[in-house]
Amino acid sequence: MRAIIGRELRSYFSSPLGYVFTAVVLLFVGIFTMVYNLKNFLSAFELSLGQMSFVYIIAIPILTMRIIAEEKRQKTDRLLYSLPMGMTRIVFGKYFSALVVLALPVAITGLYPLILSLYGEINFLSAYGSIVGFFLLGAAIIAIGLFVSSVTESQVVAAVLSFVILLSNFFISDLANMMSLSAVTSYVAIAIAIIALAVIIRFLVKSGVFATIFAIICEIGLVVLFMMSRTSFEGLFPKILKGFSLFNRFYSFIGGIFDITSVVYFVMVSLIFVFLTIQSLERRRWN
Repeated sequence: MRAIIGRELRSYFSSPLGYVFTAVVLLFVGIFTMVYNLKNFLSAFELSLGQMSFVYIIAIPILTMRIIAEEKRQKTDRLLYSLPMGMTRIVFGKYFSALVVLALPVAITGLYPLILSLYGEINFLSAYGSIVGFFLLGAAIIAIGLFVSSVTESQVVAAVLSFVILLSNFFISDLANMMSLSAVTSYVAIAIAIIALAVIIRFLVKSGVFATIFAIICEIGLVVLFMMSRTSFEGLFPKILKGFSLFNRFYSFIGGIFDITSVVYFVMVSLIFVFLTIQSLERRRWN
């Protein structure tokens, strides 16, 4: 795995990509720090990071767009299958290398609260808690970008798809607020979501029978739950949508709360999309 990490890091920093990503993140951290902390005399450094989360939507898709898509376009991904290591170690090697690139500007950002403390009182627990949340948010987004890069051979398509997914996730709470809170609406929306999930499972496991059985069992269970407790479905789907928002969970760190459930959520999202990436490449290997 170390060989994969070293190879990927060399590819990041032998081209402008790694330097540009680091420069862009630090540029916007500096801008927001100047606006919120220096110009407006606010001691809460976490407010600057709260505005920075939107930058991830643009910067990280550019970081991850080539990580696997370029290998597939150049057909060098076939060499990966011949390496004396499993696909799991290869994918984690690529993922960890991207995390190292992310960790570089985040580590430098860790100096900002120390510098600001020279000019006023800083709540270090809140500031560094938000930096940890900022890194975990980036780690989850990198995992999503990694998976998207594994399903296409075009860097541009990978970047655009990642951008659309992240932008949708960014505004998912606003979409949830505009939805009807009725029990029937939630029931119908969840039923459609189950069908969509079954289609995704069909694509991943290549078993129409398994996907169909999964959908039938879930739909029957949904009907039973709806008949037993209809009132519990009121506002349920909008609440579920908000729960899927990566950015909403990050905002809890900005509010000074080190939310363990959000930490677990970021880690689980990262692991799930890394797992999906492994399955995507394994599927390509056997095809």
